[in-house]
Formats: sequence, structure tokens, C-alpha cells
Amino acid sequence: MTPVLLSARAAAAMLQDWRVGSNAVAYEALADAVRVLVIDGRVPLGARMPAERGLAEALGVSRTTVANAYARLRSSGYLASLRGSGSVVRLPRDLVGRPDPERLGGVVSGDVLDLRKAALHAAPGISEAVDRAMRHVPAALAGIGYDTVGDPGLRAAVAARYTARGLPTTPDQVVVTIGAQHAIALLARVLVRRGDAVLVESPTYPHAHEAFREAGGRLVGVPVDARTGWDVGVLEAALRRSAPSVAYVMPELHNPTGATMSDAVRSTLLDLASSVGTTVIADETMGELRIDGQASPPLATRSSSVVMIGSADKVFWGGLRIGWIRAEPELLQRLLLARPTGDLGTPVLDQLVARELVPLTDTVLEARRVTLRQGRDAVVGALRARLPEWDVPSPAGGLTTWVGLGRPVSSALVLAARSEGVVLASGGVFGPDGGFERFLRVPFTMAPADRVRLVDVLERAWARTGGAGSGTRGSLAAVV
Repeated sequence: MTPVLLSARAAAAMLQDWRVGSNAVAYEALADAVRVLVIDGRVPLGARMPAERGLAEALGVSRTTVANAYARLRSSGYLASLRGSGSVVRLPRDLVGRPDPERLGGVVSGDVLDLRKAALHAAPGISEAVDRAMRHVPAALAGIGYDTVGDPGLRAAVAARYTARGLPTTPDQVVVTIGAQHAIALLARVLVRRGDAVLVESPTYPHAHEAFREAGGRLVGVPVDARTGWDVGVLEAALRRSAPSVAYVMPELHNPTGATMSDAVRSTLLDLASSVGTTVIADETMGELRIDGQASPPLATRSSSVVMIGSADKVFWGGLRIGWIRAEPELLQRLLLARPTGDLGTPVLDQLVARELVPLTDTVLEARRVTLRQGRDAVVGALRARLPEWDVPSPAGGLTTWVGLGRPVSSALVLAARSEGVVLASGGVFGPDGGFERFLRVPFTMAPADRVRLVDVLERAWARTGGAGSGTRGSLAAVV
């Protein structure tokens, strides 16, 4: 299979801050920056790097600088020269086959604290729910087990949950999926044709923009800020000028910023989307994890055409791969017709467990709220005290805080933390078109001892990468 070509323009966009914070010679700094993109997953394994001349022109450097950087990457195992394919991205042999945190983060010793996935441990009561679900297994075994629509009892429970939150819903408006990511990918395949504009927030959940790109969508970003929220001017212009087929938004406790969309912005979004024929998809995966204040009603209470995505994973347990789509039956039929090309149904046993848990959502959220408040206040307070130059918001809910670093060193900071066994996702992961090197998503879901470890490591990593001031970091090879 021919390797995917990374264009010089795309590479230059991701490398725009490659000289910041480094006193290494130019080719070493460039090689380090490319290596960060590979380790962080923003340049996929097997991708073909731009030709030396093209990247040199895009970056405004000499071809010799790029040639020497590529040579350094080849010698360290991050590039391979393939006949007819140029320079192809690889991982060094000593990293291939290692456990995932080590494979992505270089040398990691001791226990690994992997915080790339912001998630809580399993909620109490799941074991009991499994026991209760087993009573329904004999009836389920009477079927063939291929369920593309969803268990009727689970669909009724999800519908009842929406109704209780102010959005009258019937079971025939719900399809059960294999988690929220599956729901996003299925909607992308059905609603997006190659070349269609797709409105997404920037930053956003990275696997969402990957799904829309894979479906052929052309992403149009709308900035979201942790403190000021959505840029209404850009939102209006994007809807009017591009008339996207889909607008994918997280209006409640946006991931990663934690922002919540105001009533005025919600109205603007829905009014303009209706006028240009855009289908709005509202992802509520984080939406019910509120710590302070009252949650807003589901966005679909304002328009019956809004498609809602929900999940049991964040509230109950990530190992329970259950999500759902709430939409009008006509769209659900289209999704069901398209679904068999990707999967043949949601696991029945998981659905039986979720059927027992969904009615307990309010009780579980009440306990989760206490845990999340303790974690948020501890992590935010410690970061503000120990790293006062950072802008550390205290979000009203969710699982993370979107920290402003003040300098574009997120990837370098993450690499330095990984060398001490703390694995985070850099800000650039959340940018549909790159950027966000000035930000870091920091979860607050871990145990108290791990919170202390996290802040200790970040303080040391900051001193090694950004805190000592521009021009003192040196080559990233020294901190991996």
C-alpha cells in the first residue's frame, strides 16, 4: 500500500513553533520537533514526509537544514528511506512492541501513570448490576445475538432519561452503539460525503475530527476558549460561507476546554444551521459530569433536528462500551442500513448491564460530583500554587482542565513528563489543524497520591523545558 503523503504545507503548519525554546542548532531542533509529532501521534506511522526541498521552502530554511534533520531522524530510527516512497515515518526498533505508554513516550522507568484518557474508575454498583443483568441472559439467548438497533429495555431506559431531562423521547428515537466514538464514526459515514464541509470546534475531541476526515469531510474550525467560550463571529461566518453538511459540537462541558455554550450561542448555532441545511450533532459524552451549577437541557429541546450522542462510559465505566444516538426515526433507519459495513451490532451482555445502570444515573452522578470536585480543586489549586505563570481554569465540570502554558512548548513538556512515567496528551493532539502548543489538557480524575505525583512531575518537566526561559531547553533528546 502506498504511504500517505504529508504535504509540505501541512508539515509546516504542525512545525510552526519548532525553534521556540531550543538553543540547539537548526537541524537538531527540526529533527526534535518532527520526532515529537511522531511520538505524539500527529504524524502517523507509515506516512511519507515531504521532499527536502518542499519542506525547506515551506519552513523558510535551507535544504541542507532539512536534509541534516532527516539524516538525524534516520539514524535514530524515526525515518526509513524506501525506494519510490521517499522518507517514511517509523518507530525505532527498541520502541516497537513495548507497552503502549512506553512505545509512545520513549524511555519510561517504573510505574506508568497514563493520563491520555481522561476517565474515572468504575462506579460502585456495577458488579451488582452484572448480577441483575444475568437474570435476562436466558431470554437474550433465545435470539441470534446480532443486534444493530439495541436492547428494547436499554433503549427505553435511555429514552426515559432524556424525557426526565426535558427532552421527550421514545425508544424508537434511540439506537444503541458501541460507545460514543462508534456513534460519531457512524454518523460521519452517513451524513458526510467526500468534500463536504464539516464544522468542528477547535480544539476538539481528536477522534471525532479523525472520523470526519476519514469520511471525506473538509474541516472548518470554530475557536473555543476555556474562559470566553465560542467565537460567535467565526461561528456565524463559518456557517454562512461554508454551509457545512454537519456541525459537530459539545455544548455542555466541552472537551477539552470545559466551556459550556451560552443560550445566545445555542440559538445562533441552531438558527443558522437550519437556514443553510446543516445537521447539528451534539455530543454529551461529558455533558452530565457537572460539578458546579445546573446542567442545561439537551440541545435537541430547541430543535427536533438536532442529533444527540450519549454514552455510559464516562458516568459508569470505560470498560462498558455502550453509547447511543438519539435522532428522528428517518435518520436512524439510514444509520441502520449503513451500519453492517462497519459492525454487526452492539454486544448483548454489555447492553443488559447498561439497562440496569442507566436508571441509576442520578444517584451515580451525585457521588461522582463529590469525587470530581475534590480532584478538580486539588489539582487546580496545586498547579496554581506551584506554577503561577500558568493559566489554570477551574472548570464547572468534566474530567480535565485546559491549562494555558504561555509558551508553545506543550509537546516538549509532555515528553519530559513521560521520561518520569507520567503520560499526558499534548495540546496539539486536540487541534483539527494543528496548533495548541501553548495548551495542555490535565485530568483531575486520579487518586490523591497520583495527583501529587502529577504536579511534582509537571513542575520538574516545566523547569526542564519551558520554565527556564526561551533558549535554555536544548535538544529534546536530552529530556526523553
